[in-house]
Amino acid sequence: MATIEECRSALDRLSDNLTRADGSVRGAAALDRSLTCHVTDLDVTFTGRLSGGRILVLDQVAGPPPERAGIRLAMTGDDLVALVDGELDFAKAWASGRVRLEAGFRDLLRLRSLL
Repeated sequence: MATIEECRSALDRLSDNLTRADGSVRGAAALDRSLTCHVTDLDVTFTGRLSGGRILVLDQVAGPPPERAGIRLAMTGDDLVALVDGELDFAKAWASGRVRLEAGFRDLLRLRSLL
């Protein structure tokens, strides 16, 4: 099972990957929205923003997200690490329910290029 530190590191790597992206991925990441990532097996939520093409993790709280963010992710720590490391396909994980992504309809349309 992934640790909290490994999950935080995975989010930092994902942010770095987004800053180096180009084309439609860079456009999708250019949103300015609040963001939460609930790591279900550790029952911890990372809160922050997707802004300027990167993820800014601002806080870590115990339990589910304290507020409803514009973009909401939920998954196990192992799945988060595997997604960022390229070992788990996001679209398949989302379709099978291993990863939950919730956002407004327009944001989902923009974020689909990240899938």
